[in-house]
Order: sequence, then structure tokens, then C-alpha cells
Amino acid sequence: MAKQEDTKPDRISEAEHAVMEVLWAGREPLTAADVCETVCEDRGWTLPTVKTLLSRLVTKRAVEAKPDGRRYLYSPLIERDDYVGGESRRLVERLFGGRPASLFAHLAEQEALSANDLVEIEALLKELKQ
Repeated sequence: MAKQEDTKPDRISEAEHAVMEVLWAGREPLTAADVCETVCEDRGWTLPTVKTLLSRLVTKRAVEAKPDGRRYLYSPLIERDDYVGGESRRLVERLFGGRPASLFAHLAEQEALSANDLVEIEALLKELKQ
């Protein structure tokens, strides 16, 4: 999978993110029809909708499209981990002043963390300290 080093893609919408998840899960380039098979029924989309979203992702430099006869094969240009990392940092920066601890405090105050979540966070913190 190709990876862009110099430029980051523009912000990705929720619908575009759903398409990206399909592409990230694929082991090889996918056609628009392949993507549609995965998301169209659940989301009430049609093939033209998926093609529009893929076109936007190509324009945003998040996806590449290679001609294959009369169709295109689509592959992600960004790694999922890189995207999630960037979005996570933006969220913490925008809503919590860049302080991850404030995010956890908010989740705890809203009772949005389960006992299992707390165990996992504690284990992660112990691992990070070592």
C-alpha cells in the first residue's frame, strides 16, 4: 500500500470514513462495486453514492484510483493507524485543550468508562511507565 509522506489528506467526513474502513479492511485494491457490496445495504446507499465518495477521497489524496479496463481499482493512500492518530490528537486538542487527561476525566464524570475500560487503561498506563 502506498503511503504519502509529504501531504496529509483533507478532513474525511463520516460517510467517507465508512468507505475508508472498507478499503483498509481489504487486502487488495477494491472496485466501487466491491465497496458497495459491503456498505450500501446497511447505509441505504447506491453505487453512484459510493463512486462519489471514492472520487472525493481521491481528490483529498486519501485514496488512489488505478484504471483497470472500464473500471477503477481503489487503494488507501493513508494508513488507518495514522488517520486515527491524527483524528485523536485533533479531538483532544479541540475539545480538551490538548490534555488527554481531561478527556479521561470527562469520560469518567459521564460514567462512560466501564470497569473493563478502567482495567485496560490502568494496564496501558503501567506499560507506558516501564
